[in-house]
Amino acid sequence: MKQLIQSILICFLISLFTVSAFAQSNDLPAFPGAEGYGKYTTGGRGGQVIYVTSLSDDYTPGTLRYALYQSGPRIIEFKVSGTIQLKSDLKITKPDVTIAGQTAPGDGICLRDYPVIVEADNVIIRFIRFRMGDAAKQQDDALGGRNHKNIIIDHCSASWSTDECVSFYDNQNFTLQWCIISESLRNSIHEKGSHGYGGIWGGEKATFHHNLLADHDSRNPRFCGSRYTNQPEEELVDYRNNVIYNWGHNSAYAGEGGSYNMVNNYYKSGPATSSSVRFRILQPYADDGSNQQPAGTYGHFYIAGNYVENSSNVTNNNWAGVSLHSSFATYAPNVTISDLKEDNEFSVEPVKTTSAQEAYQDVLNYAGASLVRDTVDKRIVHDTRTGTATYNDGGNGSTGGIIDTQTAVKGWPELKSTTPPADSDEDGMPDEWEKANNLDPNNPNDAQQTTVDGQYPNLEVYLNSLVADIMQNEGSVATAVGDLKKNIDPLKVVYNQRTKKLDIQYSRTIVKVELYSVTGTQVKTFNTAQQTLSIQLPALAKGVYIVRVWDDQNRAYSRKILNY
Repeated sequence: MKQLIQSILICFLISLFTVSAFAQSNDLPAFPGAEGYGKYTTGGRGGQVIYVTSLSDDYTPGTLRYALYQSGPRIIEFKVSGTIQLKSDLKITKPDVTIAGQTAPGDGICLRDYPVIVEADNVIIRFIRFRMGDAAKQQDDALGGRNHKNIIIDHCSASWSTDECVSFYDNQNFTLQWCIISESLRNSIHEKGSHGYGGIWGGEKATFHHNLLADHDSRNPRFCGSRYTNQPEEELVDYRNNVIYNWGHNSAYAGEGGSYNMVNNYYKSGPATSSSVRFRILQPYADDGSNQQPAGTYGHFYIAGNYVENSSNVTNNNWAGVSLHSSFATYAPNVTISDLKEDNEFSVEPVKTTSAQEAYQDVLNYAGASLVRDTVDKRIVHDTRTGTATYNDGGNGSTGGIIDTQTAVKGWPELKSTTPPADSDEDGMPDEWEKANNLDPNNPNDAQQTTVDGQYPNLEVYLNSLVADIMQNEGSVATAVGDLKKNIDPLKVVYNQRTKKLDIQYSRTIVKVELYSVTGTQVKTFNTAQQTLSIQLPALAKGVYIVRVWDDQNRAYSRKILNY
């Protein structure tokens, strides 16, 4: 009997520990700067590292398709940069995966010719380009997914779709953040004729923030509503701090059922924008009853803080930029705009929200696959800033920045690859980074320990460090690496690209600062005895550098900066 009680007690304690560990893992964001409803996605946390070493598209080891096809939690890193010419739809069907595009050495990764479709739960995708194009004659979105949960898409770039560019709806716990979504193809190969659409967006707890929608004829975005679920009480969409530029015939519209926040977005018409919709924020629709819910179903909207260039009227009164679609006259004839209007913001998972004008600058500075911006994103950002269209001829009749084929804008740019850093134990962390963080480059087991920052697995600390300056400068995280639970970091390292100054602040006295290249070569050493210092760096080649800070207790801390 005594042994039985002891066994039960041991089992109870083990289960308690397991539940505790699970809870602790679940209250850690996917990465510093993850926000919204997809914030707590874990992706491949704790799983195997799979390296992509080839730009081929097949199921052989070393390809992206092979890595995605494997089962179990996995973190996909890249030892090559360039464009992968897909041979068929790339479907993510196995759950628990992180695609860390920021690890690609050189200019990064682009996927072309076929769509990428998320058909799994618990997926993190960061710093990847999805530029499908019309060369393979596919009628599809560049990136999309529906009917899944726990997904976050961060700092990706998408363009040249033949249907919608990026569509995510009917998902649960979803975030699309800091992405550039541009130049869907209008007069292309779609069987229905003219398309050129930004995306269909929605979900049961879905967040869309700090994205740039540029050069789409319509669906900027189309809010899906609860058309396919008939659960308008569950449809909850938070849409804030986005930038919308050069829409053609419509900006945002629809939303047949559900609750929507449209907060502090920036609207800037362009050369292709029709005069009748130049100052439109939203055109709500009433459901026509052709799908899964009754005709006449409509959404409820909290709309505030949106900035519309060249219209002080709509900027000061956002509802002056809302006009009901004719479907209301047919399916909900007694409904007026006041019936859709909500005076109080819907309660949602928090996102650090700035004014629309501040968000405009932040999005243009940091959105998209911005670790190394390619010529496409650079051009889109330039056109958005200047209110112009670099290419007026879209290729098949479209003008003013709306395009019909990627060849009208010179197609896919070359993405150059550089030599990847050595990783002797294949644990996903370069040898020199491990040495700089007091880890063993010959021990793969230290990847899942939390010795570097006390919270994230060491492997994730490395992945996050590659883009820490971007996440910090855009304001999505409070500190360089960050204590996400307490929002406190004793060490703050900020590199100013314009002045080339390195500002360091620490809670203890700093005695030495060392600067290394990512390959481990020491570039500079600074001796000091301060808690706060500003260092003018010498001329540096473009690339990633590691800042190592020593304190008066002989403890070393490392942070990453990017010079571009």
